[in-house]
Amino acid sequence: MEQRSQREVRPVDPTWSLSELMARIAKALVSDGPALSLSPTDTASVSSRTALLVTTTGSSGVAKEIALSASELLSSARASNKYLGAEFGSTWSLLLPLNHIAGINVLIRSLELGTSPTNLLGYEGKFPKADFTAVVPTQLFRALNGDENLLDHLKSAKAVLVGGAALTKELRSKAEDAGITIVETYGSTETSGGCVYNGMPLEGVEVAIGSDNRIALRGKMIAQDLVDHDGWYFTSDAGHLKDGKLLIDGRVDDIIITGGENVSLSAIDRVLAQSYPDIQSASFAVVDAEWGQAIHIALVNSDSSIETAIQELLERELGAAAKGKGFHYLSELPLIGIGKVDKKALARLINE
Repeated sequence: MEQRSQREVRPVDPTWSLSELMARIAKALVSDGPALSLSPTDTASVSSRTALLVTTTGSSGVAKEIALSASELLSSARASNKYLGAEFGSTWSLLLPLNHIAGINVLIRSLELGTSPTNLLGYEGKFPKADFTAVVPTQLFRALNGDENLLDHLKSAKAVLVGGAALTKELRSKAEDAGITIVETYGSTETSGGCVYNGMPLEGVEVAIGSDNRIALRGKMIAQDLVDHDGWYFTSDAGHLKDGKLLIDGRVDDIIITGGENVSLSAIDRVLAQSYPDIQSASFAVVDAEWGQAIHIALVNSDSSIETAIQELLERELGAAAKGKGFHYLSELPLIGIGKVDKKALARLINE
């Protein structure tokens, strides 16, 4: 069998300036120079079609490297800019780290527009304006709960992409009431970032729902190494279509069995977020001799006075099996990457 031609991999040097990084990304996209890895890697070479190597943990906590081609990355950037109505000369601001696809996408979208993004990572002082930006729900929550500098910046943008983790209806509504134009995105590193905006697939993207309610995606921005023979990439998320829009129900694998009853952790998280939009919370499960898997609930900047109300809420909305067997009060929730709650880390807190 004939071997594919290979391409050298070079990890991104954290000492590179933003302009130098963008120049190297531009070269990688036109196959002039090595492919870039966003994180330290032992991979020395990749297929010649690969432009970017991105390490992701997703929601599983298991690290894996995703190879993305120039065609996939540019298809994503062009579709995003087109959806937003971004024109040549429009500006983006950078609020997401550059070891994640969401941060790199800001750079590639800017390259397509002939501009450089305003780098706000570690920026001190009043944020300057930009036409577009992207954040995770945690950042949006902080903007609406005391970070006036970030709030003003988000309000001044024509649109703010919000992705990387679930965005509750309550947080979105509060943001829109504050004057922020929200575009909720769904996607992953495997799809070159968000490929469904406000429930609608970007140009060139198709969405299907499998028999187990698993979301499947097909399109030019999806890593072709990961698709089946018909071009479909099957995600780990469950969802459904309503009035032509994709609604995310949670992860396929987040159903636990506690006391012989099936309970969705996503459903618990959704109920808590709807009833307590100003409190960050997360449910998680730990192995338990009595229950098999016991549900625990982590709350940020709260106290035990809320426990009875939460238990009554969960029993009323989801049944007695969904009630918490333990409550934990934290200063912040541990995160995987840039937005998803690290539920394995929460479970380890109980076992330590």
